[in-house]
Amino acid sequence: MNWTERITVNPEQCGGRPCIRGMRIRVVDVLDLLAAGLSRAQILDELPDLEEGDIEAALRYASRRVDHPILAA
Repeated sequence: MNWTERITVNPEQCGGRPCIRGMRIRVVDVLDLLAAGLSRAQILDELPDLEEGDIEAALRYASRRVDHPILAA
């Protein structure tokens, strides 16, 4: 499965925030757990509906969101 297929956005769910595979697990939830120092294995234990590819997708999604060109005036 392509990482872009794992990230879903539904205006009716979680306030339209990006989620993992249509579940109510937001991308930001996964990123916050990583930032708090949890390992991927710990996150998978904490959120058993997640798959390893979901964590990778969350990281790639975040990377793409912050990688935008800055135009100098």
